[in-house]
Amino acid sequence: MKRFAAAGFIAGYLGFLGLGIVSHGLHYGEGAHPLMYFVVWDMFCGWSAYSSRSHLIAEGESGTFYRLTPTPWGEYHPYAHLGRQHYDSFGNHLHTIAANVLRHTRHEPIRRVIAVEETWAKKYNLPDPVWKRHFSEPKEPHHYFHVTALYTPDGRIVARRPMWVDYQASLCVADNPRLLAESRRTQPAFALTPNQRFYNPHMAPLWERAFTPAIPSDPPLGDAR
Repeated sequence: MKRFAAAGFIAGYLGFLGLGIVSHGLHYGEGAHPLMYFVVWDMFCGWSAYSSRSHLIAEGESGTFYRLTPTPWGEYHPYAHLGRQHYDSFGNHLHTIAANVLRHTRHEPIRRVIAVEETWAKKYNLPDPVWKRHFSEPKEPHHYFHVTALYTPDGRIVARRPMWVDYQASLCVADNPRLLAESRRTQPAFALTPNQRFYNPHMAPLWERAFTPAIPSDPPLGDAR
C-alpha cells in the first residue's frame, strides 16, 4: 500500500510539473487559477521602472463621461490600499469590471467604455526627504495617460493596444527601418497568447491613427450611480 501511495504521489507531482511546463511553454492557461502560480515557471518576471493605475470611463449618448472606477459601492482591495483593477496590469479583466458596474447602476444609454492607463516613473514615489538626498532637481512628476482599450457597454472588446511601456518600445522599433525589418522577419507564424496580436511593432502607426480621436483631451466626468 505504501508503495502505491508513494508511486501515486510521485506521478502526481511530476504530472503537475509537466502541466506547468506545458502551460508556460505554450502560454496557455497560465492564470487560469491561483494554484497555477505554484507550477508555472514564472518566478523571475522582472520589474518595471514605471508605476501604473487603470481607469475605466464610460461615454454616454449625451456626450457625458462617467467614472466607473472606483466603483460606486466601494472598492475591493485584495492586498494593500489599491483597488483590484490596478493589479490587472495587462487589462485582461477590465471589461468585466466595467460591464458589472454598468449592469448594477442607473445611467443613460452608454456608447462605449474607455480603458485608460495612468503611468509615471517610480522614482517619484520616493518620499521628499529621500528625494532631496539623491536628486538635485526639483520633484516634478509627470503622468502619462494612455488609452489601452475600447469596450461595448456589455463588456465586449472593440479595440486594444499595448500598455504604455510596450507601446513606446513599439514606436521606437517602428521608427528604425532595420529593427522593423528584423521584427517582421522573426514574427512567429502563430500567436501563442491573445496579447501577441497587439504587440507587433509595425502596427504602431495604425494604433495611433485608430486611438488618437478616441476621447477629448479634458472630458467632463461624473459618477455612474
